[in-house]
Amino acid sequence: MYKVFVNDTPIILTSSQIKENNYPVYILKNSITEEIVHKLKNKKIKGVNLYTPDLEKGWQDFLKTFHIVSAAGGLVLNTKKDILFIYRSKKWDLPKGRIEIGESIEETAIREVEEECGIYDLKLIKPLLTTYHVYFQEGMKLKETYWFLMTSDYDEELVPQLEEGITKVLFKNKEEVVKALKNSYKNIELVYDSYLKM
Repeated sequence: MYKVFVNDTPIILTSSQIKENNYPVYILKNSITEEIVHKLKNKKIKGVNLYTPDLEKGWQDFLKTFHIVSAAGGLVLNTKKDILFIYRSKKWDLPKGRIEIGESIEETAIREVEEECGIYDLKLIKPLLTTYHVYFQEGMKLKETYWFLMTSDYDEELVPQLEEGITKVLFKNKEEVVKALKNSYKNIELVYDSYLKM
């Protein structure tokens, strides 16, 4: 299945006929994606299942509705296995940013974490997952973010990238992470869950 969030409410693209939630089921080929997105944006529904018999073909058809913006970021562990968080727009988030022309997704992930957090000595361990969310800026866009597990033994002062609206950069222990996720985004929960499953 694929999960795409609109303001933290999910569009779940699935080829399964087993319903695992209380959301309405729409048939992808009979649906207008923009209408579904606007229903979710305006909180008319709390989520939706989009059924397609061929998940990969359905996903490609779904993507054609959007202008796609690609980004990359990291879940960064320090030597104590604390996780690096940024604070922006009154929410806790993980560092990430747009892929620039000529950059690989790995290069973007490292550059963005360095720029947003003032951290160095990053080691890219492995890919975690890709998350998706819809946002509105000169039309309807879909941001796909490639997440990587990283480590760093950098122990100097961390510097938030203020011009990007980041006001705090902190490593958080397990208890602090659980608390931070209550004031974060659903996609960040997915990234953390994928890390826990490793």
